[in-house]
Amino acid sequence: MFITFEGIEGAGKSTQAKMLYQYLKSQGKPVILTKEPGGTERGKRIREILLSKTDEPFPHIAELFLYEADRNLHINNLIKPYLQKGYTVISDRYTHSTLAYQGYARGLDINLIQQLNNIATEGLQPDITFLIDIPVEEGLKRITRYREKDRIEEEDINFHHRLREGFLKIAQQEGDKVVVLDGTLPPETLFKKVLDTLKERNII
Repeated sequence: MFITFEGIEGAGKSTQAKMLYQYLKSQGKPVILTKEPGGTERGKRIREILLSKTDEPFPHIAELFLYEADRNLHINNLIKPYLQKGYTVISDRYTHSTLAYQGYARGLDINLIQQLNNIATEGLQPDITFLIDIPVEEGLKRITRYREKDRIEEEDINFHHRLREGFLKIAQQEGDKVVVLDGTLPPETLFKKVLDTLKERNII
């Protein structure tokens, strides 16, 4: 099975992805946890380019192409090989992030992004996506509590509000393929909802 977690900055998606990975591993199931960008060796270099701060302008199209390049490496060098071996693959971010960040927040053409996503993923879609939703201010507050912001996190507040609205719009459009969960809940309570959903749908 292929399970993805999405959300704005500081939503807690990475925590939930790790908790699910640890749970499935404790059950003796073959499972791997990965992320975008940076799920492969070459992808780590792309991640550094995307998230590091510099005075050089970063055109939105260049940013989009780098995310898609990372994704195609991710699909061919990690996700597909592990799925073929019978593993459950859990990814912290996938195509919905590109639609939300580069589409709704940056303002690039949604249809173009969908086409590029289809090319980069070679048509591979998750079995289920969890969107961890949280108010923008709360998410950003969580980040500054623990570390310095990266290039994307440093965008202005309006960017982050467009981002959240974009994720929620995507979830509405995709119906039960995307499960929206309240990121303000305690992590253990939230994880129980993740597990309950996966069991109800016979995914685990």
